[in-house]
Amino acid sequence: MLREHDKSLRTLLLMSDIGVSVVVFTGIAFTPSMRSLEASAEFINATLTALGVLACLVWPLMLNAFDVYASHRRDAMGKALTQLFLANGAGVIVLSAVAFAINAPVSVFFPYVFGAAQFVALAPSRAVMLGTLRYLRRSGPTYRNLLIVGCGPRAARVMDTLNAHPEWGMRIVGFVDDGSSDVKVSVPEDMISKFVDVPKILRDEMIDEALVACPRSMLASISPVVEECAAIGVPITLLSDLFGDHLPPPRVSKFDSMAALTFAPVHHSDFALVIKRCVDVLGSGLGLLMAAPVLMASAAAIRLSSPGKILFYQTRLGKNGRPFRVLKLRTMCINAESMKEDLWDLNEMDGPVFKIEHDPRVTRVGTFLRKWSLDELPQLWNVLRGDMSLVGPRPPTPDEVIRYHRNDRRRLSMRPGVTCIWQVSGRNEIGFNDWMKLDLLYIDTWSLSSDFKILLRTIPAVLLRKGAS
Repeated sequence: MLREHDKSLRTLLLMSDIGVSVVVFTGIAFTPSMRSLEASAEFINATLTALGVLACLVWPLMLNAFDVYASHRRDAMGKALTQLFLANGAGVIVLSAVAFAINAPVSVFFPYVFGAAQFVALAPSRAVMLGTLRYLRRSGPTYRNLLIVGCGPRAARVMDTLNAHPEWGMRIVGFVDDGSSDVKVSVPEDMISKFVDVPKILRDEMIDEALVACPRSMLASISPVVEECAAIGVPITLLSDLFGDHLPPPRVSKFDSMAALTFAPVHHSDFALVIKRCVDVLGSGLGLLMAAPVLMASAAAIRLSSPGKILFYQTRLGKNGRPFRVLKLRTMCINAESMKEDLWDLNEMDGPVFKIEHDPRVTRVGTFLRKWSLDELPQLWNVLRGDMSLVGPRPPTPDEVIRYHRNDRRRLSMRPGVTCIWQVSGRNEIGFNDWMKLDLLYIDTWSLSSDFKILLRTIPAVLLRKGAS
């Protein structure tokens, strides 16, 4: 019954979103500043009609692609609104591309205004709806019945979690166990049944979900329970902490015809990563064009002030430890690398990173370039090539990675960047351990909006030269 209610709610939301799209598109399309009157009336009307139909269909498709219509019973409200925001961003990209392709008689800002208006129209209603559903679930009418497989500490942890989140509206019908495990019983004994009782429980009770929270030693014996639930269509949830809390959340994938669980450090949206790469290509290309005069002036200053090449090539490690050659404007004397070991005692950074505030190897011009981060500009070419991203953890050298602790190596799980949260938070003023924590926090919580915020914070960080040396 609840699944039928969920389908009805999704259908209602879909129809409502299409209606909102029609109203918003019509309102913006008839705004004089959003239209071009240079074409004939027939062309304008036909093109706007086609664009309107596409927009009203694309938006619900994007919302569905970003799981906006999925159940958010156990999700934070912020996650649902973030999915809505990303879906609107994807819709803007599609609408912009189509408007450009058909030479639509609208302003270049039309897709962005439409996307913003859609979010403003949909976000409050989503927030009210989610809040109302949580209130109803807390009070009881729309609760889901849960059957838990297991009766040990993991099952007790599930029970405590559900008690702490009454807004999820989930009621435990009982626990089932085969009684062969040595695991201590940690749940009310009067709620425990045997595996052989599962068919009767599923027949007599309305079970909406079965949750497996048993120890690893019991996995081989729960097959009858899983088969019984699957046979009558009861969803089965398997907690991923079977192998301990150190494993990240899994993603369901395929290994030929077999279903597989992938335990990756993080699961970033493939679509969002594609957008990130597009931003990298456009941003680095425009950045190189805009920085050309500065690069030429810097190159001349380097050539006139000290012997050696203008560009400095250094091997760094990129995503998953792949080596690449990073480009920088040379700021040191030509024998700087050979002098590094002799200067290691002067290192002012903790951990494996080598930094000296008044490094004797840095030239006079190099000091200026470093203060204003101009030596990093050639890395825009690395971004264009795909070695780096505009935003991401700074790429380490191989000798630094050798000294990493095991957990520190996880910062290599994402494409390195020209700027990062460490650079905008103080750079050399931050210790190595805190630096690693910032990078891992960035990876674990990455989003397109976080990249945008870091890019905005990079500008004042460079101008104020905070932590630069």
